Amino acid sequence: MIAFTVLRRIGGSIPSLIGVIVVTFLLSRALPGDPAVYFAGPAANAESVQQVRESLGLDKSWPEQFVRYIVDLAHGSLGNSLTTGQPVMSDLIQRLPASIELTLAALIFAIVVAVPLGVLAAARPDSAIDHLCRGLVTVGAAFPTFFIALLFVYVFYYLLGWAPQPLGRLDEIYYSMPQQVTGLLTVDTLIAGDLDAFRGALAQLILPSIALGLFALAPIARMTRASMLAALGSDFVRTARANGLSRRTILFTYAFRNALLGIVNTMGMVFSFLLGSNVLIEQVFGWPGIGSYAVSAVIASDYAAVQGFILMMAIAYVLLNLGVDLVAGLIDPRVRYEG
Repeated sequence: MIAFTVLRRIGGSIPSLIGVIVVTFLLSRALPGDPAVYFAGPAANAESVQQVRESLGLDKSWPEQFVRYIVDLAHGSLGNSLTTGQPVMSDLIQRLPASIELTLAALIFAIVVAVPLGVLAAARPDSAIDHLCRGLVTVGAAFPTFFIALLFVYVFYYLLGWAPQPLGRLDEIYYSMPQQVTGLLTVDTLIAGDLDAFRGALAQLILPSIALGLFALAPIARMTRASMLAALGSDFVRTARANGLSRRTILFTYAFRNALLGIVNTMGMVFSFLLGSNVLIEQVFGWPGIGSYAVSAVIASDYAAVQGFILMMAIAYVLLNLGVDLVAGLIDPRVRYEG
């Protein structure tokens, strides 16, 4: 059953990926500016700009460029980045762990705060905890992430001096980079046994992950509260109360387990959204992830880098949906049978 679900999801995602490839190619060519002019430099003349355009293959027609792009994809190549001079695949693989670490930390923070808050708010409607939950959801959804990030930097770094300088994942002046095993600095420093570097990496991670996690907190808390309210008002919960079961058993064994399906689906959606939308957080904190890489590529009209970034996000979204489907099947077997 699991293998069938995996194959069905992968097969269903192929048309979507084809559409992403076509649309990304067309939109990247519609970006303002000429990359040949950008890389030829401000002092270049028309002849040198034309030479750069020919060397980049931009003198070909769009159908010829698209065929060349598809051939490169078939050989596992996303092309070379014009800004870094390196293969796009290498750039993305090098930067992806930084974005994953930031996104995972933000999601963990959001789950730890939002899920208990939503459960307590649903268990005590119109209480102080319920008003607190709705207030946090409103604030988290209302304020943009870059505003929260800049506010955190101003308060905790500039005014209080509690946070380190927001210049990346680790201050290499005071700490040495560990040998890369997973690409996640907090994990690799622990594997290397360097507790000082671990504390340095964790200190750099706290503010950006909380700033990003506050944005993820809102939909998770809202879904948790709504799902719990629906579960607590269902017939099986009323039957459990009539049978004299304890409040704790009803809340966690019956209501929360049935509400968990909607919560997990929301978590998967939030994680995929955060992974591709943490661009502003990475820019504010100097985080060397794929978001900042994508911004540089768009500014430079770096077609190959933009296409590679979007294609990687599309594949990540498909894999996350697959993971959510599998977890949903474990939580509620009816999902597997309905599929």
